[in-house]
Formats: sequence, structure tokens, C-alpha cells
Amino acid sequence: MIGRIIMAAGVWLSAWAAGVAAAGEPFRLGIIGLDTSHAVAFTKVFNADTPPDDPAEAKLLAGFRVVAATPLGSLDIVSSTSRREKITADVASLGVAVVDSIETLLPLVDGVLLETNDGRPHLAQARQVIAAGKPLFIDKPVAASLSDVLTIYRLAEQASVPIFSSSTLRFAPATAAVRAGSVGPVLGCDASSPCGLEPTHPDLFWYGIHGVETLFTCMGIGCEAVSRTHTPTSDLVVGRWADGRLGSFRGMREGKQLYGGRAYGRDGTAELGPPAGYRPLVLEIARFFRSGKPPVSQAETIEIYAFMEAAHESTRRGGETVRLDEVLNKARPEADTTTMQQRESTSTRP
Repeated sequence: MIGRIIMAAGVWLSAWAAGVAAAGEPFRLGIIGLDTSHAVAFTKVFNADTPPDDPAEAKLLAGFRVVAATPLGSLDIVSSTSRREKITADVASLGVAVVDSIETLLPLVDGVLLETNDGRPHLAQARQVIAAGKPLFIDKPVAASLSDVLTIYRLAEQASVPIFSSSTLRFAPATAAVRAGSVGPVLGCDASSPCGLEPTHPDLFWYGIHGVETLFTCMGIGCEAVSRTHTPTSDLVVGRWADGRLGSFRGMREGKQLYGGRAYGRDGTAELGPPAGYRPLVLEIARFFRSGKPPVSQAETIEIYAFMEAAHESTRRGGETVRLDEVLNKARPEADTTTMQQRESTSTRP
């Protein structure tokens, strides 16, 4: 089956080895992790039989194809393990070769979508992709700890491998418009999303990331400290930015759980949400693989995860305000050690 997807040399370009490919040139994508619906949704866009009606989208997506995937994924999160078999079959039905390991996958592809639903193995998985020099999109969460997030970005930076991670909520039309200046400079924002919890991850990393990403898309970086009020049914996290602005995230676990919120700008206000499906994110992923330029900076992504870790720490302290630099300073020594170990492990491989 694998042989059917490997085209004759000279037909498929190794887009990254040859430099950034121009629009329309072939670009082979591989997926790591078939335990999330994102794997199927993304593949359907990239492997569509007919091009989009929009000429700009058609040009951007031309040449992309998901050609190989490896199931992997979580070993113990039931929401992942219970659907891996079906998702694997669905992806295979879209013309994707299912292979048994990352090592088998990497020579077949030019870029990687890390879709494993569980953030805990992301560092080990991302390290292999980075060592191979392949550009990488990491689906949420980047990892299941702030120290692992820092390590992944350090490894990528040291290897000059472009990576990025984002929730699709960042590219919802109303949110993207606010980011682009639709209400003028943003003075504050209240964002909301479902916020299911998973005991193996810091609380907001698992699903609250969607609303937190909306908040940062509108507010930008510069958050100094957060406080969190937590109940079994909801969370309210308030962040204080260095310039005095306030932004909040409301996470919901009961009733009708919506993605949305409101941004407050100097020139007006705007309702946020709902999301527009996965397509806007997939288009940004395609643009990233073509250009090598992440649409979300390393600094912003790290601050998002520091915000969520500080919120987690606030709960442990009974709702106290926690500074982001405190949790970052706590995570950095572990990231330093892990980064060195990961680099040494890679350099000593035969």
C-alpha cells in the first residue's frame, strides 16, 4: 500500500529540502495521530477531488495531499482510544497510506500535521519530526506541560525548523476581524468556550485552549498575571495586561456551551464567534507550509500556555493572583534539562 503513494523521483518535490515550494507545487503531508476528528476533517480539505470555487483558495491548496499517516495517539484517554479504529479507517478511505511508525512516515512526506489528541507524547513525537527537518503543525494542545511547550519550541528554534500551533477559533471571521483592527485598538475582551477537563492535563490545556486562544487573538501578548475562580461547572479567569487592560476567559461545563465573547475596542465593540469550521485553519496551515512563516508567533503561543498554567496554579492557591513570569521561571530549568537531553539523544543516534 505504501508503494502506491510514492511517486517516481522527480515528480514529487521534496519541498522543504528544495526550499519553500511555490503555490501549486506538490507538497506531501503526513499525519501523526489518528485519534481526533481533526485528522479526517483536515484530510478532506487537502485531498478533495475537486478544487474550491474560490480561485485564491484553489491556488493555495493546489498540490497539497495527505499521503501517509500513523495512528499512535493516546494510550489511556478513552475519548481517544475508543475512536482510533474508525478514524484510521476513515483517513485510509481518503487515499492515505496508514504506516506503523513515525520513522516510516517521515521519508514519505514534506511536512507533518501532529494530530495526537493527547499532549503528553507530543514532545517525543515532535522531536523526531524536528530532527528530520520537516516543518510541523502541532494541533492543540502543544503539550501537556508548560516545560514541554518550551522544550518543543527550543528544539525547533535550534534546528531552524518552522512550527506553529493554533486553535481554529483564532481564525473565526469575527475574531480575525478584531485582530485586524475592526474595532480599533482593543481595550478589553471577554471570551468563552466549552472547557471540559482531562485529569492528565492542566485544566485549560485540554479544551479551554479554544477560548483562551480567542482571548489572545484579540488582546495580543503582554499579560502579566491571572486569577481564576473555579467551580465544578465553570471557570472564570481574569488576566491583567502590562498596559492595564483586562481580559477574561469563561470556561463552561454545563448547559449550552458556546464559543464566543465580546471584544471592546477604542472605536466600538464586536461579538466573537461562532467558529467557521476547520477550513480557515487548514488554509493557514497550507500558507505556513508554503512560506515557512508561522501565522502565530512563538512568543504568543508560549504566553497562552503560561496564562493557562498560571490559571492552574491560581486554583491550587485558592484563587490567588499568579504572575506569568513565575510559572515560566519555574518551567524553564526543566525545559533546559530536557532540551539538552533531547539534543544529546538525537546527536548520538546512528
